[in-house]
Amino acid sequence: MFDNLSGRLAGVMKQLRGQARLTEENIQDALRDVRMALLEADVALPVVRDFIAHVKERALGRDVITSLTPGQALIQVVHEELVRLMGESQAALNLATTPPAVILMAGLQGAGKTTTSGKLARWLKEQKKKVLLASCDVYRPAAIEQLRLLGKQLEVDFFEAPGSAKPLEIAQAAHAHAKTRYYDVLIIDTAGRLAIDAEMMAEIGALHAALNPIETLFVVDAMQGQDAVNTAKAFNETLPLTGIVLTKLDGDARGGAALSVRHVTGQPIKFVGVSEKLTGLEPFYPERMASRILGMGDVLSLIEDAHKQVDQVEAAKLAKKLKSGKGFDLEDFKMQLQQMQKMGGLSALMDKLPGNLAQAAQGQQVDDKALSRVEGIINSMTPTERRHPELLKASRKRRIAAGAGVPVQDINRLLSQFEQMQKMMKTMAKGGMAKMMRNMKGMLPGM
Repeated sequence: MFDNLSGRLAGVMKQLRGQARLTEENIQDALRDVRMALLEADVALPVVRDFIAHVKERALGRDVITSLTPGQALIQVVHEELVRLMGESQAALNLATTPPAVILMAGLQGAGKTTTSGKLARWLKEQKKKVLLASCDVYRPAAIEQLRLLGKQLEVDFFEAPGSAKPLEIAQAAHAHAKTRYYDVLIIDTAGRLAIDAEMMAEIGALHAALNPIETLFVVDAMQGQDAVNTAKAFNETLPLTGIVLTKLDGDARGGAALSVRHVTGQPIKFVGVSEKLTGLEPFYPERMASRILGMGDVLSLIEDAHKQVDQVEAAKLAKKLKSGKGFDLEDFKMQLQQMQKMGGLSALMDKLPGNLAQAAQGQQVDDKALSRVEGIINSMTPTERRHPELLKASRKRRIAAGAGVPVQDINRLLSQFEQMQKMMKTMAKGGMAKMMRNMKGMLPGM
């Protein structure tokens, strides 16, 4: 995400090298590039004007700190203004009410409300909350069944309503059910439409009045760009929203909605959808997002992902094994691939690395499906072969290739790359994070 904007802003620093001070003359071209980058990212024009004015006011005349070049000093100002634009601090979900805390999900059809309801239920479950899901979407075919299946998949309770019940009746019955059975949170998924209309707004207004939700979250598709911002503004004018969820942010290389929606609506972005997986919902941190836009990476989120997804026991076993000198085998390699997939795949890791590390790891496009293909090859080996790769001679390779459905050349390539990984693991303790990511990336594209 934000690939185009990040690339344009990276060029700003290069323009100001060698200057000792930020003046109107030497930042004019740089600010013009920033303005064009924001407009190309589909940021609303009033937002761009306000942003550039603030940056110019703060940057002019600023002495360059000894350790910073003028370009870096301007980027610092831009970073601080991006944070201000997106909300300054993370807006936490408010659950401070007598249980059950009701969360009302609103938005247009196709924005991802139902899937986001499931993702939010999963996130709350991780926070040790007892959650109940309920669907008031009686119009879209299979909408109720979709949420029921999500609840079953997530092991989150779903409220079963009579087939003939109306939205308001479902909401009231679900609320009573949640109250008597001591649920912490009730998530109400509402019906969407293809466009804003009076009937939809009247229905969700009645639901809001009956439930008095502690949170009314507007779910909007980030890929709609300016349309997303305008829709959010229209909803905010007719419904007392408390926050916004931006979905499909991973599919939007421009990112204009993320930069505009907070400014235009006045409501904070509370969550962002970063993948289609049920784990792909993250709290929105303006400072971290600003760092990612400017190519500084999001190492904090990367660490949090690792802490949540990586099996700490297995990681400790591997560290102990390597320390003892027993070596790194294909079983260990397979485990590392599985851990990476849990964290969203190699592309998700690259997205959160600082620009210099990500660039060091790049060189060719990564297909995350390659992770699964490599795992398939390893699964076609016997346990003995995984522990002792030196046994893999011509006949064994042909058998493995046939079992995995790949040519023998792929087996040879994997073993060659595995040997590189073995060498890297020996030196990784000496500070080779960039080298590790570069080598991991080099192992996959050819498979």
